Amino acid sequence: MANQMRWRYGDTSPVMLPVDSATVVEIGDLVYLDTDDAKPAGAQADAASLTGNQEAFHDKFAGVAMQASASGDTAPIRVATSGVFEFGCGSATFEVGALVGPVENGAGSALENQKVVAVAAHNLAIGRCAKRVNPAATSVYVDIISTVMKGGPQAAA
Repeated sequence: MANQMRWRYGDTSPVMLPVDSATVVEIGDLVYLDTDDAKPAGAQADAASLTGNQEAFHDKFAGVAMQASASGDTAPIRVATSGVFEFGCGSATFEVGALVGPVENGAGSALENQKVVAVAAHNLAIGRCAKRVNPAATSVYVDIISTVMKGGPQAAA
């Protein structure tokens, strides 16, 4: 997917994260922290199931790429750890506060870099729906919360 600024509003609380020279990151990618480098969701090793992939990604979710990194680049990139972002999704409805996580590609072999889906549990989520979607639509506003920097989605007290 091409670079696409997905940020819509809110404080992004950015951090600068290093990227390996062989890793390609595009603006708008959901990124995770792999030891000490940012990588797009699709680069995560397949955990053999949608929920396995979502949970593994949730545990290392850094945020949303605000800068691109082409193959061969070694400069750190700015990653938003919070804020509201508009992501593509399959045609669906969402209620405000609904948990949202990354979705797998059609082959079920990797996560999509810039698409999301409703999820049933906090340990699968990267944020919550920030604007009601009804009737069904193919994009949703998500208030993201970095697990690495902010503890990720939490159960209501």
